[in-house]
Amino acid sequence: MNPVTKANPPARLRLDSLSDLPETVGTPVYERSDLTPGIVHIGLGNFHRPHQAWYIHQLMQQGQAYNWAIIGAGVRNYDAEMRERLLEQDCLTTLIELDPQGVSAEVIGPMIDYLPIEDDNAALIRKMADPSIRIVSLTVTEGGYFLDANTGAFDTDHEDIRHDARNPSQPCTAFGAIVAALKQRRENGLKPFTALSCDNLQGNGRILRKCVVDLACLSDPDLADWIDRNGAFPNSMVDCIVPATTDQVVSQCLALGVDDHAPVSHENFRHWVIEDDFCAGRPTLEQVGVTLTHDIHSYETMKLRILNGGHQLLANVGEILNVPTIADCMQDPDIAAFFKKVQAEEILPHVKAVPGTNAKDYLDLVERRFANTSIHDSTRRVAFDGSA
Repeated sequence: MNPVTKANPPARLRLDSLSDLPETVGTPVYERSDLTPGIVHIGLGNFHRPHQAWYIHQLMQQGQAYNWAIIGAGVRNYDAEMRERLLEQDCLTTLIELDPQGVSAEVIGPMIDYLPIEDDNAALIRKMADPSIRIVSLTVTEGGYFLDANTGAFDTDHEDIRHDARNPSQPCTAFGAIVAALKQRRENGLKPFTALSCDNLQGNGRILRKCVVDLACLSDPDLADWIDRNGAFPNSMVDCIVPATTDQVVSQCLALGVDDHAPVSHENFRHWVIEDDFCAGRPTLEQVGVTLTHDIHSYETMKLRILNGGHQLLANVGEILNVPTIADCMQDPDIAAFFKKVQAEEILPHVKAVPGTNAKDYLDLVERRFANTSIHDSTRRVAFDGSA
């Protein structure tokens, strides 16, 4: 555990090299061999690891949730590259926290496998049909729910949805794979799993339910009815600024003593609010700071209007004016004044308080987060996401 020098180069991230990492890098205190799967997560990009996976890691660090380990999954060909990178390092991930007071790193290990990427999603369907899996969570982006751009309805005319309706046992979408797995569970006399969306959509659980049930109805109306009656699709609100991983992030990781081929940087803040509606059990997430509630709408509204809306205010103007990052926008007096005026006059009057905070205090928090110069979150990335 020596400092990083030419004589002591960064340790390649693997289970058998954790003891070689610098003492300043946090590592799992649990034995990975003690973990068994309980969650399949579809869409394993950057956001999932410093957010949902981090919360499960915190429980495991406390000696809990050993039967809630995560199996990673993807349904697009580009997911294969991330799968290869993570499997090479035993599905471990380095999280780099970008605090204005300094940068720190920790290695987390709640994910224990990553399923192969297949055209028919056979491995994914088998795993989700396994009785050990009680939650299937998703981060497939706001634009990944096949919603009609004009009506917001589930787009049953989309080519991929038509394919899954014609070939329900060999689906090409995440929703088709979920339907196929739930069909197997029903045939095997098992309960459904809870399907948990972690994407930035208001009413994301309601939207996910509609996607799954409507797709099932196209090929098996009885199955659709069984899913709708017995399944659970809790709404959730997620919050953590996670920039894209760049060469600079990889270099930061090396400087901290970890040779990680898939590190993730994130701000020094995270929040997760979930509607407490699970049909097959859940980890005790409230013990690590997750808010479980039966009234999530006010949390969603506050976050989506003030933070996500504020992100777009800054990013769209910043992109036009060639201001590279969100933090740079907050340092620009004209853009900052525009941001504050729109928030004060157009947004805050329409946001109700939630337990523990009001709209003005939440905006103050958001302003501090957006002004974090350690976070190099590009205006182009945020502006591009706005189209979804």
